[in-house]
Amino acid sequence: MICAVTHEFTRTATAGRWLQVARGVFARRYAELDQTLGLIIGERRCLVVDTGRDEVHGAELATAIRELTDLPWTVVITHAHFDHFFGTAAFLPCRVLAHARCREVIESDAEPQRAEWVRRYNEQDKPEFATRLAEARVFAPDDLFTERIELDLGGRTAVVLHPGRGHTDHDVIVHVPDAGVLFAGDLVEQGAPPAVGPDAHLLDWPKALDTVLVLRPDRIVPGHGEPVDRAFVAAQRAELGALGGTRA
Repeated sequence: MICAVTHEFTRTATAGRWLQVARGVFARRYAELDQTLGLIIGERRCLVVDTGRDEVHGAELATAIRELTDLPWTVVITHAHFDHFFGTAAFLPCRVLAHARCREVIESDAEPQRAEWVRRYNEQDKPEFATRLAEARVFAPDDLFTERIELDLGGRTAVVLHPGRGHTDHDVIVHVPDAGVLFAGDLVEQGAPPAVGPDAHLLDWPKALDTVLVLRPDRIVPGHGEPVDRAFVAAQRAELGALGGTRA
């Protein structure tokens, strides 16, 4: 069951706002980290794209989803950076899907990420965020793949695939062909340059974005920022190619 979205929530520390990207496809925007999480609703089930930065954040998202649909959910984690998976506890029990390397990185790196971001939030005078992150339980994905998987949501298919290395070595994207929408995780970022961290693969990143572009989605939902079009992604691909010294 899909309920109509007739309002936007105020962007506060915990509340987000829904954007309807296409029929039954939504992006939820948050002020903190300028983050964007996703929801794809079919006739029999729904797919949640990333779960947020802590359990309170995840619970806010879960409650907001229940305002739109009462269908059972599956979760997909786009990559193993804390703000995309520390909210998973709020959705359990359910199927949690990710690239196999995502689970490995969560198991090895979740606690160092937690310690680093607790420190950052305290330094930024955001003790509430620091406390929530410190208290969040970590759950690794339990349904793993390495290349591609198709999820039948009832009346529509969500295609989850690994486009190659880019922001990390295990990024996944979620394509909704009937809606012309693609969730890109942090392979695409609007409002700020893409985050090229120590686990990024800058030389490979443009090729991953080529995979996004060849699917020809009308709307691309980034992990941070507002939804964009293919022209935006092509321009960001060129910028990353120039930064990495590769041909755009």
